[in-house]
Amino acid sequence: MDRWLGLGRFFFAIPMVGFGVQYMVYGRYLGGLPPVPPWTPGGAFGAYLTGAVLIVAGVSILANWKARLSATVLGLLFLLCVLLLHTQRLSAVIHNGNDRTRALEPLALAGAAFMLAAMLAVDWPNSRRWNAAVAWLSKLGRWLFAGSMVIFGVQHFMYAGFIATLVTPWIPGHLFWVYVTGIGMIVAGLCIAIKIWGGLAATWLGIMFLLWVLVLHGPRVAAQLRNADEMSSLLVALAMGGASFVVAQALKKDN
Repeated sequence: MDRWLGLGRFFFAIPMVGFGVQYMVYGRYLGGLPPVPPWTPGGAFGAYLTGAVLIVAGVSILANWKARLSATVLGLLFLLCVLLLHTQRLSAVIHNGNDRTRALEPLALAGAAFMLAAMLAVDWPNSRRWNAAVAWLSKLGRWLFAGSMVIFGVQHFMYAGFIATLVTPWIPGHLFWVYVTGIGMIVAGLCIAIKIWGGLAATWLGIMFLLWVLVLHGPRVAAQLRNADEMSSLLVALAMGGASFVVAQALKKDN
C-alpha cells in the first residue's frame, strides 16, 4: 500500500498538466476547469498564462525538480483563485451546488498541494522562514482538504437525485451508492481533520476517487472525446485521488 500511496504525487501532478493543456487548447476559462472560474476577466492571455503555470508546475513535480517550490506555488494559485475570484460570487457559492463544487475543488487541491510540498525534499529556497511557512501551510492544507470533503459528502445528500443520474448505468442501487459515498466522504474528512485513522481514511478516499475515474469518468470521456467538461471531470477525479494519497502519506509520515 505504501507503494500505491507514493503514486499520489504522480496522480496529482498529471492532472495539473492536463488542466494546463486544456487552458492552452481552448484559450479561455471553462466552467468545470479549475482553478479559475469561467467569468474571470483576462481572456486568452489569462488562460494561456494559467495553462503555462500549471504545466510547468506539474512537470516540475513529476520530474521532482524544484518540486517543493512548484507544489507551494500550485497551492497558493488554487487558494488565491478561491479567495479572490470564486468569492466574488459568494452568494452563488453558498446557495448553488454547482458553483460551490467549483470553488471547493480547487480549495481541496490547494490543501493537498501544501501537504505535498511539506513532504518533498528541501530545495531552493532553503531558509528557516520559508521552511516554517511551508510547514504552516501544510497544517492549513489538512483543514482545507478535510473541510472540503465534509461539504462534498453533505452535498451527496442535498443533491442525491441528481448525483444518482451520474452513476454508471450497469451499477445497481444508484441512490444507495450516492449515500454510501456521501457518508464515506464525511467520515474521511472528519478523520483527517482530527487525525484519528486519518491516513486510513484518506487512503480509502483515494481508492474511491480512482475507481470513479475507471468506472464513471473514463467511459463518459470515451463516449464524448471532444467534451471538455467530461475531460475536466476525469482530471479532477484523478487529481482528487492523487491528493487523497498525498494526504494519507503525509499523515502517516507525521505520525
